[in-house]
Amino acid sequence: MKLITRLLLTALVLLIVAEYIPGITVDGFYPALIAAIVLGLLNLFVRPILVVLTFPITILTLGLFMFVINAALFWFAATFIDGFAVATFFHALLGSLIVSVASAIFNKYL
Repeated sequence: MKLITRLLLTALVLLIVAEYIPGITVDGFYPALIAAIVLGLLNLFVRPILVVLTFPITILTLGLFMFVINAALFWFAATFIDGFAVATFFHALLGSLIVSVASAIFNKYL
C-alpha cells in the first residue's frame, strides 16, 4: 500500500513540476504515473551502478555530482516515455531536485 501511495504522490509531484517549470511537460496523469514508475526503477537499478562508477568525481565535488546523476536519470527517463518531455539538462536538474525533495518529504510522513 505504501508503494502505491508513493508512486501516486510522485506522479502528482511530476504534474505540479510540469505546471511550474516551462521546460518540463507532462501530458496527463497516466504519463506522469508511468514516469514515476520508470524513475523508481531507474533509481533502483541504474543509480547504484552510476554512484559506484562516479565515486571519485563525487568525492572531488563533495557530493554535488549526485545532483548531476539524478538529473541525468530524470532526463533519460523523459527520452523514452511518450507524454513526458524535458527540454534541457538545466530543466532536468531543477525538476529532479524538486521531485527528490518532495519525495523525501512525503516519504518522511508516510
